[in-house]
Amino acid sequence: MRIVSLTLLGLAAIAAPAQDVTPAEVTTANLVTPGRLDPKAVVYNGPRARVSMYSWSNKYVYRAGEALTLKWTVKTNGDLYPYTTFVYRQNNQTGVKTYLPGNTETPTDINGNSPDTLQPAVLTDAAKATLIGTGGKFPALTMPAEYGMHTIAIQLRDYTGTRVLKTSYMKIGVVRNATTITGDITADRTLTADTQWDLKGIVYVKNGATLTVEPGTFVFGQPGTSPPSALIITQSGRIVANGTQSRPIVMTSSQAFGSRIRGDWGGLVMLGKAPINVGGNISSGATCSGDPAGCRNAPGTFYIEGLVGNPDSLYGGTDANHSCGSLKYVRVEYAGTILSPNNELNSFTWGGCGKQTVSEHLQAIEGKDDCFEWFGGNNDAKWLVGGNCADDYTDYQLGYTGRVQYGLMYQSADSAGNRGVEGDNSEYDNAALPFSNPTFYNITYFGSGTPGFDEAAAPGLFVRRGSRGSFNNLAFLNYFSPCISVSDATTQAQADLGNLTMNGILCYNNNIGGRGANTLTGQITAAYDQLYAQGQKGNGAGKNFLFSDPFITRPFEYSDPDFMGLFGSPLFRAGWISPPDDGFFDQTAKFIGGIGDDNWTEEWTSFLIENDIKP
Repeated sequence: MRIVSLTLLGLAAIAAPAQDVTPAEVTTANLVTPGRLDPKAVVYNGPRARVSMYSWSNKYVYRAGEALTLKWTVKTNGDLYPYTTFVYRQNNQTGVKTYLPGNTETPTDINGNSPDTLQPAVLTDAAKATLIGTGGKFPALTMPAEYGMHTIAIQLRDYTGTRVLKTSYMKIGVVRNATTITGDITADRTLTADTQWDLKGIVYVKNGATLTVEPGTFVFGQPGTSPPSALIITQSGRIVANGTQSRPIVMTSSQAFGSRIRGDWGGLVMLGKAPINVGGNISSGATCSGDPAGCRNAPGTFYIEGLVGNPDSLYGGTDANHSCGSLKYVRVEYAGTILSPNNELNSFTWGGCGKQTVSEHLQAIEGKDDCFEWFGGNNDAKWLVGGNCADDYTDYQLGYTGRVQYGLMYQSADSAGNRGVEGDNSEYDNAALPFSNPTFYNITYFGSGTPGFDEAAAPGLFVRRGSRGSFNNLAFLNYFSPCISVSDATTQAQADLGNLTMNGILCYNNNIGGRGANTLTGQITAAYDQLYAQGQKGNGAGKNFLFSDPFITRPFEYSDPDFMGLFGSPLFRAGWISPPDDGFFDQTAKFIGGIGDDNWTEEWTSFLIENDIKP
C-alpha cells in the first residue's frame, strides 16, 4: 500500500465531524522511514480528528442539466494520519450514492481505486480550492433529472476505506421550476421539494389553512421587497415543516453565495392562542384603523413585534395546549429584517404558542435580530443551533413558561452579537402574571470576544424585569461582558425567593472587556451576582458554578467547528444535575453544555460563514 500526499494528486483534504470519530495521533513509532508512515501502526488515541474542512457549491438549487461546481478549504492542524478520501453525490430521496470519478454506485476513492487498491494520503492545507469544476480534480457535475434534495459529500476514511472518520456535507436541491408565493394562504397548501419556492412580501397562513413543507425543500426570501419577505403562521393557521437529518428544510436568502447578509429577509413567525402576561390597552406605537392612539390591545393578546397594526399579527389567549404546528430539521438563514428602530423580526419567533407545538432540530444562521425568541406561551424546544445572530440567541419575555434542552449558540469574532440568554418577565409590568418561568438545560453559548452589537451590557446570561426561571448545565464562554447578570431589584427579589435558580453554570474567558481572570470575581463582577453564584441568595438558588477551561475540541474554526469536549473535560465530571423525569427532558444529560457524546448537529446543519466562502 502506497502512502502519498494529496498535493501530488492536485487535491486537498476535507473533513466534518462524525459521531464515532477517533482521530490519529502520529508518533515516531509510526514512522517506517523518515517521512514515511506505516498506516497499520498509527495509534488512535484522541477523541476527535484534528483536520478541519468545509465545502460549498456555487448555489443551493439547480435545474436538471445545470452544472454544479464545488470548492473546499482544508486546515490540517498538524494531522499526519493517511486518510482515504471518497467523494459522492447522494440522492436523499432514494439513498443512492454515486461515487466520483466514475459516477458509479460502486464505492471508489477519489482516484477511482476500489477498496482493495486504495491509496491513503497525508492531507495538505488548501484554501478555497476547486474540487469539482474547471481546474479541479473532477469536471463540473451535470445535475440529473432526479428531483428533490441531494448531498455532495466528501468522506475521510481510515486506510482500509471501511471506517468513516469525517464527512463534509453540502445540501443542494434539483427542481423542476420556481414558484413565487405572495399574499395570504387561506387553504391547505404543500410546498414540494421538487420546486424552488420564492417568498415575495409578507405571507400570512390563516383561516384554518395548514402549510405543509416537504423534507428537503428550499424556500427563498427576497431582499428589497416592500414589505420584506416573511412567513407568518397566524393564530388561525398552522405549519407542518418536518424535515429529516438527511433532508432538512432550508429557508434562506435569495442572494448569491458570498454576498448574503443578516436581514436579507424577514424570517419565520408562529402565533398562537396560549397565555401571555400582557394587560390591555397598551399602545404599540403604530396607527390602526379606528385607533389613532396606537393599536391598543385587548387583555391577554398583543401584536407581535415587527408586524404591529395588522390583526393577523395578534397572539395570545387562554388555550395552553394550542398548536402552532410542527418544525423539525429546519434551517432559517440570513433573516431578521429591521422594519424600523426596535421593530424587527427574528429568525424564529414564537408568540403565544402552546404545548402541542413541536420545535426540534432548528438552526438560525446570521439573523439580524434574535436567533430564537419566545413571547409568552409555553411551547418546548429541543436541539437548537444558533450562529452569528446580531442580537440575542435565546430571548424570552411576556410570560414564557416552556422548556428548552440541547442547544449550541456561537458567535464568530468578525460577527458581533449581544447576549446568550436575555430573559424578561414584562417591560410593561414586572409583576405581570403568569411570570416568565422557563426551564433551560444543556446549552453551550460562545460569545465573539468583542463588545455587544448594540448593547453595552451583553453578558452570557442576562435576566431582568422580574423574570423567574431555572437554568441548568449551561456553559458561557468568550463574552466581552461578565458571565451572568441578575440585573435589577425586581429580578433579584425573585432570586431571593428561590424563583430564579441556576445550577451547573460553567463560566470561562468572559468579562474580556474587564480583563477578568477565570475566577468567580473575574467572571462575575456585580456584588449581588457574586453572592448569588456562591449560593448565598435564595436559599442556594445559585449552585455549582465552575470557572475552568472546558477543553472543547475546536470551537473557533467557524465554518467547521467541533464543539465536543475533549477527554477529561470538566463538562463531563460527576455531580452535575440530572434533568427532571417529566416526559420531555433527556435525563441522561448529566453534563454541562449542549453536546455530550452524541453530535446531534451532524449532516443537517450548515456552519458556513460568508467570509470563508467569498471569491
